[in-house]
Amino acid sequence: MTGDSSRPSSAHAPHPAWLPDDAFAAIGSRRVVVAGDGALAGTVAEEVAAATARFGGSFSRLEVGDGVSDADLVLTLSPPVPTSGGPDESFRLTREAGAVVVQAACDAGLLHGFFHLVRLGDDAFDGPDTDETHAPATDLRMLDHWDNVDVHPTMGQVERGYSGGSIFYDDGVVHADLSRVERYARLLAAVGINRVAINNVNVHAREARLLTDDLGDVVRVAAVFRRWGIRVHLSVSFASPMTLGGLDTSDPLDQGVAHWWVRAAARAWDAIPDFGGFVVKADSEGQPGPFAYGRTHADGANMLAAAVEPYDGLVHWRAFVYDHKQDWRDRSTDRARAAYDHFRPLDGTFSDNVVLQVKYGPMDFQVREPLNPLLAAMPHTRVALELQVTQEYTGQQRHAVYLGPQWSQILGFRFWDSAGRAGGSPSVADLATGRGKAVEDPGTGTWRKPAGGFAAVSNVGDDEFWTGHPFAQANLYAYGRLCWDPTLDPGAVLDEWVGLTFPGAPDVVGQALHAVLDRSWETYELYTAPLGVGFMVRPGHHYGPDVDGYEYTPWGTYHFADRDGIGVDRTVGTGTGYAGQYPAPWSATYESPTSCPDELLLFFHHVPYTHVLHSGKTVVQHIYDTHFDGVERVEQMIAVWSEVSALMDPRVSERVSERLAEQLRSATEWRDQVNTYFFRKSGIPDERGRTIY
Repeated sequence: MTGDSSRPSSAHAPHPAWLPDDAFAAIGSRRVVVAGDGALAGTVAEEVAAATARFGGSFSRLEVGDGVSDADLVLTLSPPVPTSGGPDESFRLTREAGAVVVQAACDAGLLHGFFHLVRLGDDAFDGPDTDETHAPATDLRMLDHWDNVDVHPTMGQVERGYSGGSIFYDDGVVHADLSRVERYARLLAAVGINRVAINNVNVHAREARLLTDDLGDVVRVAAVFRRWGIRVHLSVSFASPMTLGGLDTSDPLDQGVAHWWVRAAARAWDAIPDFGGFVVKADSEGQPGPFAYGRTHADGANMLAAAVEPYDGLVHWRAFVYDHKQDWRDRSTDRARAAYDHFRPLDGTFSDNVVLQVKYGPMDFQVREPLNPLLAAMPHTRVALELQVTQEYTGQQRHAVYLGPQWSQILGFRFWDSAGRAGGSPSVADLATGRGKAVEDPGTGTWRKPAGGFAAVSNVGDDEFWTGHPFAQANLYAYGRLCWDPTLDPGAVLDEWVGLTFPGAPDVVGQALHAVLDRSWETYELYTAPLGVGFMVRPGHHYGPDVDGYEYTPWGTYHFADRDGIGVDRTVGTGTGYAGQYPAPWSATYESPTSCPDELLLFFHHVPYTHVLHSGKTVVQHIYDTHFDGVERVEQMIAVWSEVSALMDPRVSERVSERLAEQLRSATEWRDQVNTYFFRKSGIPDERGRTIY
């Protein structure tokens, strides 16, 4: 079903983000040849034709790479090398005497090579001769949209969306005009994203029909993304055979249920030959799943996997499964344990086309969590690392918080090295991509991890700036770039984004934006929940401070602060045993408060307020100091921004200034509520005599 939803979503055309016209000047001012056939080669040719027409260069399109000796740039397809798995998205870049050739085995690689040149600008054609090959770290680089077709009465058009309405849907219908989706697909292609799930993992009745009655609308959306090398996936409800098919069960071992899914998959791939597959949230926060029938999650996932296997389809099965109706009085129940407890026993039982999608931390996208031990506990399962680009717990795109440094730390962490980043064992990125030999598994000897890839919750909406806060565009950009190469320096990626998004701006602008954003994740952590304890947010919408907000709820997100101390005992010796889910040496490191890193102390231990951290400060003084420091840092961010804001586009300047003012207000509220709470709990004054209420 479609409707007349072509009305503009804002007063202005969408901001070009990191693809303004001037980003194409280096290519557009030169003699360019695109040689070879294929749909994405055609997309590249259209981009080159537009750039050369705009900047005075010349463009030729050839079927083969003949007659190109006088070109400054040749983008050409070479004979493909047979490979297993997905298409070869790599490309080879050579430069000789300033002339550049990009060769790729398939047109997806040609598209990636083209956007690599866009990022380089004039540097692509300058410098010494070179011959280099670029390839993505993994074939699976995915974004999950939490968009609802209908406006949900509680969560709205986009669940956890902080950028306006959906770019796909408008109150019950798919937009008739998908031109904005086209612009979005182009942005994603430019940073290497190749898969998108277009509806909420919490699949409501209306959204479930995308798989059946409204599959024609998915066909339209998929056609837009296809031009940019991106495959579309759908989130599906495990109960669909009942809610859509009229069956009386969704038992994964029931033959009628299995046949319903076989027919549903056949219809999907018949309509969309490059359909990607299904995303499933089951037995989680009220969503139906196999537990209702006494079955395991492997039973459920494998039944779906069999249905999509003939089409090279995937099932992304989320591991976010926990009891959300806990008794807060019961300290033996620990939400952090849940994913490991549910899924570790199932390792080796999932089908090859099932990807277990695991959040980076055991709780829920907090500003600071230990890495999820399940990432290290599934040697025979394809595991995708799940991140959250939308800033649910990191300021909701009202605060300027660049998450690249957080993600880089996560990707580089090594579970089997005492320093976490020493390099002797596989990193989290290696475990997700299957790129490095993993550790010895006592049961089978050495193993090579099967690749699962990356997935994240998208942060765009129909806001003029895509992401509400113009600076939140940097997170979407960084996610794509780190998926392609997890070893990239997040500071350099930030500078890439600045240079592309604001081309021609004075150097002082780039320096200011780097200064505002580079340490902003650390700044947010300073003025919010301390020492890894997490949450302390207002229940429901999760914005702003509420120290006891979840302390007596069924959700299992507690800090256990009393007059004597704070923190959750997750040790094996005296607590919930969660620390024992880690391999050595981290299980021992987290078990003891003397070796546990300060930034995670309260996640693993209940300690007195007078406990002395490795920094030499007591816990309570650390809380006071960091919260005052965090507000001061936001004030410094505003001061830096004010020096260059007049040099920016007035609309960007106005939006950023408004958001920074809100960030300062919110940070001040965080500081005053958290400090007051712990002063009243502990009775210990601030040794520096600052105002605490």
